[in-house]
Amino acid sequence: MARTLAELPKGSRVTDFISLGVLSKTFPREKVAQVLERTGKVSQRQRDLPAHVVIYYVMALGLFMGVSYREVLRCLLEGIAWMKAPGVKVRVAGKSGISQARTRLGSGPVKELHDELVKPIAKRDTKGAWYRQWHLVTLDGSSMETADTEENEKAFGRPGAPRGKSGYPQLRFASLVENGTHVLFGSEMADWRTGEITLAKEVIAHLEPGMLCLADRNFFGFELWGKAHRTGTDLLWRIRKNLLLPCQELLPDGSYLSRIYPSQQDRRHNTRGVTARVVEYRLEGVPDAEEVYRLLTTILDPEAAPAGELAALYHQRWEIETALDELKTHLKGPRIQLRSKTPDLVKQEFYSLMMTHFAVRGLMHEAAIKENMDPDELSFVHTVRVIRRKLPYFVAFPPSGEEGAP
Repeated sequence: MARTLAELPKGSRVTDFISLGVLSKTFPREKVAQVLERTGKVSQRQRDLPAHVVIYYVMALGLFMGVSYREVLRCLLEGIAWMKAPGVKVRVAGKSGISQARTRLGSGPVKELHDELVKPIAKRDTKGAWYRQWHLVTLDGSSMETADTEENEKAFGRPGAPRGKSGYPQLRFASLVENGTHVLFGSEMADWRTGEITLAKEVIAHLEPGMLCLADRNFFGFELWGKAHRTGTDLLWRIRKNLLLPCQELLPDGSYLSRIYPSQQDRRHNTRGVTARVVEYRLEGVPDAEEVYRLLTTILDPEAAPAGELAALYHQRWEIETALDELKTHLKGPRIQLRSKTPDLVKQEFYSLMMTHFAVRGLMHEAAIKENMDPDELSFVHTVRVIRRKLPYFVAFPPSGEEGAP
């Protein structure tokens, strides 16, 4: 879909449409400065667009994917004129100047800021975030279309289509979602040719002890299962119905213990096997339901997690589908591609978009906790609209430079 030169009303300030405070509250100026220093991207001389302003600008782009580069920058700079260093004149650069500023920044600082700050945020009283003592997360993957350029096609590739190839190059990514808050974290992206399993091997490094990770059957494999469990996280993954799992011990709740092996040879010789618990169940009265659903879990004690509860719990895996829909449909927009024309800027834009989603979800979680609500009861679309309007309460860059100023 071609991007139009959509405009916002003349005289608009960023605090009228996008609360920069929501972004700066989540990604503080001090932390941005530290990351820029570590990555060697601090602006060495006076520029129209200093590096720290570009960081917030690329996040602001995620709130207005259908609006031109320059128009978003105009509103941004009109709202943060007091952020400028003494003697520095920040003006609205043209498209070429914006591209040069983004290229100077690159994707490195944005990715590092994302990895450092985009984390689970649920508290113990966050509704929907816990099952008994476990912190619920889900693993999954998806894709996004990029701008149709030769560089992007070479870097990312195009998926096949009924007639030839897809209209746009696509990237693939995998993420973890915190079920109760829909926060997407630990995200890793690559070209279309890289499989979700490959990406998942990097993503699961963000699992922690005390979590219970859900995943669909496409992710199950002995290597990935073992690597995920060694993080200290418990697992509840759906498995293929043709996987051989003979019952070794029937448990009181109807589940049973079995063993999984890295190869058929190991199975034959009973070497390097790992004990796991199998939960099988049916969905009665549900159209198009499969005959039997099979789950595999590292929780071996049926009293700690009864089979019936795990069967019901697994369907919370669909929380990540909702989170991905928020990201791709309601924030980025349907039929809108990432606008960057070079691979490094695609990476920059992708992680900026993930950070913007995180900031929105953080605001929603804060509101839900304050009102003793489940974050699922709040509208993501409405929250994005509110952030685009004036939210004085969240302005975190006071002209005085004093933290906490109203």
